[in-house]
Amino acid sequence: MRLRRLTLQNLRNIPFAEFSFAGGQQFFVGANGQGKTNLLEAVGFVTALRSFRTSDTALLIAQGKREGALAAEFEHEKFGPSRVVITLRPGGKEVVCDGERVGRIGDFLGRFPTVVFSSQDQQLVRGAPALRRRWLDLALAGVDAGYLRALAGYHRALEGRNQLLKRQAPAGELAAFESPLAGAAAALVAGRRSGLEALAPAVAAAYASLSADAEPASLDYEADAEPGEGGADAWRAHFERSRARDLAFRASLSGPHRDDIQLKIGRRAARDYGSEGQQRSLVLALRLAQVALVRARTGVEPVLLADDVLGELDPARRRRFWASLGQERQILATGTGLPEAELGAWEIFEVAAGGFRAREGQS
Repeated sequence: MRLRRLTLQNLRNIPFAEFSFAGGQQFFVGANGQGKTNLLEAVGFVTALRSFRTSDTALLIAQGKREGALAAEFEHEKFGPSRVVITLRPGGKEVVCDGERVGRIGDFLGRFPTVVFSSQDQQLVRGAPALRRRWLDLALAGVDAGYLRALAGYHRALEGRNQLLKRQAPAGELAAFESPLAGAAAALVAGRRSGLEALAPAVAAAYASLSADAEPASLDYEADAEPGEGGADAWRAHFERSRARDLAFRASLSGPHRDDIQLKIGRRAARDYGSEGQQRSLVLALRLAQVALVRARTGVEPVLLADDVLGELDPARRRRFWASLGQERQILATGTGLPEAELGAWEIFEVAAGGFRAREGQS
């Protein structure tokens, strides 16, 4: 898939911008805080209809404006030339694809895949379990509609159960929410385990390439609760056993919403024992594995969005990372300085105060 045209209006600090991309590599250069990441955020929004920076869509709309909008035109392996128009308002969003309004968001998610490589990805290793769960959930939801339904159903039922726990509801009311919660929990855990089985070899291979086979990398699923065999029935029994404690704390204290992913380098926890370079290579490997998953599950080559990651790698890792991306994928990258000539030919756009100017004589 290739992004060929992009129009943005009233998004963050970008009043208006229009681009036409001819090649496979675009680089946006400028000082920090000028709008480079805002542009990548807008492109990524087309994939998941949510930002990779915030859960509040209203924050994407420029201050003082009633709405923001973006339009993107793609060359798509499955759907041919495609055009998406998204209008953002404080109360929600409207999505139009090839002239038809999208009614079921679940049918649209992942149709135009992108994968974001961000300097903030370091927190996938160092940060809280919620960040790793979010990475895995978004990666799987983008390629599996069934997983997306299980994820949404689980969180709806979990919110309902937590509300009942807060008001000390009787057992009968709690059981009414625990039944759908149990079914979604079973589907969610099964989907996560299956997804990690698919991702693990790709992570190991990507890390080996980036680190020149210095040491192996792996990832393991760490379930907060193991209710045993039986799927939904086992989870239903688990939530029933947990009621007394959960009522005392007025919250659901165990379940898939507390699971984690153990990231290891050389059989030791990357968070505790990995060096700066090892951790950076590992988070890049996670994203490269996500790219491979999208390609394998959907048959579509995602557009890659690299937000200020090149400057954080040493020259050897930078060359190996770029070589691992391949020539068939489109890459939109940002940085405060221009990329080395050896990394290929780029369309260069200079960014300042939310404005974009194509540089003459591309590198």
